[in-house]
Amino acid sequence: MTPLVIGVTSHRNIAASEIEPIRQRICEFLTLLKNQFPSLPLVALSSLAEGGDQLFATEALAAGARLVVPLPLPRDLYVEDFIDADVRERFDELFRQADVIRLPLLKSQSREALEGHGEARNRQYAKAGVFIASHAHILVTIWDGKDSGRLGGTAQVVKYYLHGSLPGIIERPRQARHILSGGDEHLLYHIVCSREGSNGSVGDGLTPLQTLWRTGDEVSLEKKMPDEFALMIRHMVEFNNDCAKYDTEIEATYPALSNSEAGPESVDYLFRCADWLAMHFQKRVLLALRATFTLAALMGIAFTFYAHMSHQDHMIYFFLLLFALGGIVAALAGRREWHRKYLDYRALAEGLRIQLYWRRAGILKDTDHEFAHDNFLQKQNIELGWIRNVMRAVGLHPPTRPEPDALSRVISEWVGESGQSGQLHYFERKTAESAGLHHFTEIVGAVSLWAGISISVFLAIFALKLPETTKTTLVMIMAVLSIVAAVREAYAYRKADKELIRQYRFMQRIFSGARAALDRTDDPNEKRGILRSLGDAALTEHAEWTLMRRERQVEHSKF
Repeated sequence: MTPLVIGVTSHRNIAASEIEPIRQRICEFLTLLKNQFPSLPLVALSSLAEGGDQLFATEALAAGARLVVPLPLPRDLYVEDFIDADVRERFDELFRQADVIRLPLLKSQSREALEGHGEARNRQYAKAGVFIASHAHILVTIWDGKDSGRLGGTAQVVKYYLHGSLPGIIERPRQARHILSGGDEHLLYHIVCSREGSNGSVGDGLTPLQTLWRTGDEVSLEKKMPDEFALMIRHMVEFNNDCAKYDTEIEATYPALSNSEAGPESVDYLFRCADWLAMHFQKRVLLALRATFTLAALMGIAFTFYAHMSHQDHMIYFFLLLFALGGIVAALAGRREWHRKYLDYRALAEGLRIQLYWRRAGILKDTDHEFAHDNFLQKQNIELGWIRNVMRAVGLHPPTRPEPDALSRVISEWVGESGQSGQLHYFERKTAESAGLHHFTEIVGAVSLWAGISISVFLAIFALKLPETTKTTLVMIMAVLSIVAAVREAYAYRKADKELIRQYRFMQRIFSGARAALDRTDDPNEKRGILRSLGDAALTEHAEWTLMRRERQVEHSKF
């Protein structure tokens, strides 16, 4: 089951007079989430630093959330920061109740360099902030609203979360994409606080204990969550509900998972759920499309009979009945969101498929904080952010150590062999099937065209010799053939047959190229690099596919 992940970044030296009011605001925030999304389990992400991090973790546990702690340093070094015995005792108590993720040291960073309080240590704290910001669906910040310029400080983590920029820690070119996208997908809940000390006042335009919602450069003072983000989270709830609703069918379709993979939040389990649900709703969409276009063809034929044949006035009632049935089918498909769910679940399944194989092959161990969701569907609207949120939540489960033959198994299962197995064989087969369907559509159109031309020539030659009933019958045949061809063409367009052929051919080429590149090398690291590039290309193509198909749903108005 996908959880709602709430991260926190906070000052350590919150003004003592504001601690209890801030505690109350945290409780109100968590209560708001539980009331608005009661079926969604909560996960709290906190590094348990002194101050707001520990305060938030305490209240999250009291609210029934699962606590996950990304630990930036070895525990014995980390607790050295807690001079106060009460703070250290609170850390130990929270630590015992948490699932701990020990973050690896940054490259070229030794344990000896971390023993002193300097830049090396601050970089590790910044890494914890990046991890929390990269995985949080909502980030809570207990912050004075001012930029101290401190590496890994609260202000920098907030800036990274909203805009993707964090000097001194982000090494790969990630900033530009997030700056251009405006950070609109990221939701921040800001609790304004003062700090102990001479310069402890809050930033300009803010008041202590004020609460705000922030998205990019937008600020909202309303108590409720922005509507577009509430919709995004409701889609996560719907996914969980669909997984539970069809749990028996999903288990019957796939072989039983091992104990290490069987958790309801594991990437393997969620991939199987998303894949099964995508196929399930695809069947419903195809059924609705076939029904509506069949009804459209029958409507055209019924009207042709009504217009050209005498004593067929009842056909107009048949026409209206068909129109009403089409409206019912389209309304049912729209109300139950079959089309949206099919596309969303297919996009999610493909993203999880890549995440799953990357984890099995040990590819994610090469990255410090970025994951498959960072690029996926970045061009889409906020509503589709729930797909990345599921992938973020999966990243909270560290991958197990790859088995000795894991890389070869991933290559065999994922890439496969031409004409035999894997995604390569799948896209070869789908390319051939789609080309065959497109060829059938062309044949129907050609038959209609040449039959119409032949009948027209025949009528032109024998117009004065043919009885009226024969001419009427021939004209009706022309009309019926034209209707059938037009409906078939419209159906192929709605299914995006031409675009699918191009997509399948592209995917076949990149998997074929990956297969050839993998066969040319015996270096495991080089093979992992090829698989990473393959996954990036596949994610981009799946995002384009989702964008292309999203507007082509079942619509009664197109009849």
